Amino acid sequence: MHDEEHARIPHARPPRRCLPAFCLISVVFLASCGGRTSEELPAIGADKSATSVSGISSGAYMAGQFQMAHAKSVIGAAIIAGGPYGCAESAFSGMVMGPAATMLNASKAVSGCMLNAMAMWGVPDASALARNAERLAERGDIDPLDDVKSDRVYLFSGTADRIVMPAIVAAARDFYRRIGVPDANVRFVSDMPAGHAFVTESAGGACGLSGEPYVVDCDYDQAREVLTHIYGPLSPPAAALAGVFRLFDQRPYTSDYFDDAGLSDAGVVYIPDACLGGGCRVHIAYHGCAQSREMVGDAFVRGAGYARWADTNRIVVLFPQAKKSASNPQGCWDWWGYTSADFLKKRAPQIVAVSRMLDRLAGKP
Repeated sequence: MHDEEHARIPHARPPRRCLPAFCLISVVFLASCGGRTSEELPAIGADKSATSVSGISSGAYMAGQFQMAHAKSVIGAAIIAGGPYGCAESAFSGMVMGPAATMLNASKAVSGCMLNAMAMWGVPDASALARNAERLAERGDIDPLDDVKSDRVYLFSGTADRIVMPAIVAAARDFYRRIGVPDANVRFVSDMPAGHAFVTESAGGACGLSGEPYVVDCDYDQAREVLTHIYGPLSPPAAALAGVFRLFDQRPYTSDYFDDAGLSDAGVVYIPDACLGGGCRVHIAYHGCAQSREMVGDAFVRGAGYARWADTNRIVVLFPQAKKSASNPQGCWDWWGYTSADFLKKRAPQIVAVSRMLDRLAGKP
């Protein structure tokens, strides 16, 4: 932990676990736990045009979805232990509706976008997914693909990850290639003995573990590598944080959606002191399943190490928070359609909510 007296966010202790966490999606019909409230997200004049995203596990899929939906604003993405955009959408999408469509997508998500366990799904077809992205862009459901082609993309698959197999992450690399992102813009790290987790230089469990809080010590500063690949050379990290972690109310950004679009009452943002005057970039960091504050406290928000680099490089870090529910007992981000059949599009409830948060940060102080 870094410079606790500057941090406004109270430390959250992990509540008693509602369910064991062993994969992105295990079951989709179990009970939930609650959230909490806090202050308003501040308007600080952030530079929306230099936004980047990252995520692990379900957050990796969500990072890719946000990148594609808002490619005009997003300049780079990090997909950590996740696969290609649109992977979980079943071939039967559009033929069936409601819970049946969600269950088909969930089946494909587990078997075809994580474990590659069923012959009927196989390794994701990057060419088909690229064609689907082109159709969505042509209809205006996501931003034009030309806006993605200049993005910097970081991909990561640990050799000890048995939850999202390396071939799935490799399919994400192939997807970006198919939509025209140059190989020179893509970095794929796949030789580290990490489990299914966010990797750090010194925080978390043993490198090969895959379990809560899904933060592991592999003597590798993944936060630095992500931000450097996207933004270029960085100033050295802060020895002690000068900025603050703020707990903010997410409900104003989801108030027109049923069940708060699957988001918790509260999210977290880290704001360096240098960013209060405006002009800072924003990095959106999506947690994975069973990795929200509701489930593991601040282990990802603080332990990932983004704040150390953000503090000295004029970067605001937004940590939106998903919540557990009957249809989402692991607190995953929606990459299979539990909030809406439009989960891949700009109008997806969670994409809309986070976009509104970004707009708020970009507002005049």
